[in-house]
Amino acid sequence: MTEAETRAPRADAARNRDQLLAVATRMFAAADAEPSMRAIAREAGVGVATLYRHFPTRESLVDAVYRDQVVRLTTGARDLLGQVTPAAAMRRWMDLFGDWIATKNGMLDTLLAMIESGEIAHAQTRTELLTAITTILDAGGAAGDLRADVTADDIAASLVGIFTVAPRPEREAKAGRLLDLLMDGLRPPGR
Repeated sequence: MTEAETRAPRADAARNRDQLLAVATRMFAAADAEPSMRAIAREAGVGVATLYRHFPTRESLVDAVYRDQVVRLTTGARDLLGQVTPAAAMRRWMDLFGDWIATKNGMLDTLLAMIESGEIAHAQTRTELLTAITTILDAGGAAGDLRADVTADDIAASLVGIFTVAPRPEREAKAGRLLDLLMDGLRPPGR
């Protein structure tokens, strides 16, 4: 590797990449169909050449957004447990999961093609998410905050069901109510 290849990106380049990632995430979540790369660049306040310098293809942008969201979910579980009780952490994590599901709206066709081609390892993502849920469940079980007989698979299936019938953002209030009901069922009897 040359020195230029090992150097950290310039501060403005890093800001542009972060801005593009944030805007793409927001636009994917709000869109019914995949927004154009040009629209993402315009919304981020950069030229389309800057977008393509960071993300040479739509797939590379979708991959970056997808991976960023998975990292937010996996680190979010640990971070939340450091801030609030396990039950509160679980409820807040459910909202993060809903954000992740909503983000897929505007990138679904590309994402499905990438999963089918093996560019994104869906099974690995599932394992990472189940581990994050288990981390919170274990903490909740130890604290007596969450039922010990609930599995990460139970939570994942419930969340997929909730966000299927009450997709965000258009049905955020209904999703919130259903998530609160799920949380009521996750608490040990008498709590």
